[in-house]
Amino acid sequence: MSLWLLNHFSTFTLAVVTVGGTVLLAVGGSVLLRRRYPSLARGEHNDMVGVTLGMFGAIYGIILAFVIVTLWTQVEDTQTIVATEATDAALIARDAAAFPSPVHARLDSALSGYVHAVVEDQWPRMREGRPSYGATETHLRAAYQVLQTYDPKDDREQIFYEQAVGHLDDVATQRRARITMARQELPVLLQTLAFGGALVLVALTFLYGLRKLRVQILFVASVAGLVGFSLLLVVVLDRPFAGDLSVSPDPYREGALSQYWGR
Repeated sequence: MSLWLLNHFSTFTLAVVTVGGTVLLAVGGSVLLRRRYPSLARGEHNDMVGVTLGMFGAIYGIILAFVIVTLWTQVEDTQTIVATEATDAALIARDAAAFPSPVHARLDSALSGYVHAVVEDQWPRMREGRPSYGATETHLRAAYQVLQTYDPKDDREQIFYEQAVGHLDDVATQRRARITMARQELPVLLQTLAFGGALVLVALTFLYGLRKLRVQILFVASVAGLVGFSLLLVVVLDRPFAGDLSVSPDPYREGALSQYWGR
């Protein structure tokens, strides 16, 4: 569900719907409950409700902060993985210049096919939550085959050959890590805790009575707005390859890899 929302609506639209919707529902529920039970306005149970609201708010806030920080760290880790994979591919492209022209051309062709497959085939699949190794497997195997069948002729070539092999192994490692990140999502229990806790916290504010309706609305709306924005962050950060704030494939088009996009 979150993938569909992120891929079909802008972050601004989701913010308006999530934050605005949460505030409207909270204010509407508070006003209706106040009219149904006018005694709430006198604040007869504010002491008990205040303690409960404070304890629950503190616990829920800690849990929500943990979830958001974890998701943000996941996004940063994903960006690092993508940048590292692109850097390793670029280093292979530079190392290949030390090999004979036929070997250089074959390795260049495999790398070109790989970066194009990552951006044009694998990236859309990751945005949809269904990444596939097959999208890049042919090109990665071709690069390995070039290096496995080539025998360096001198010490200079041997140095660059060993570096190229090491970087290619790193590309394969980072590819697996990137695909793993594309498959991850917040566990169902944490999703239930985040969204269910928000519902309980906002509902508790209805029971905290204030004599002036405007002050009551301001109080409820403030809590609901904060909760709604926090939930928006959970939705947006949960999928690092989907939505407006997703990880970009630009590293595969920059630096030494830019040569493969001008052909």
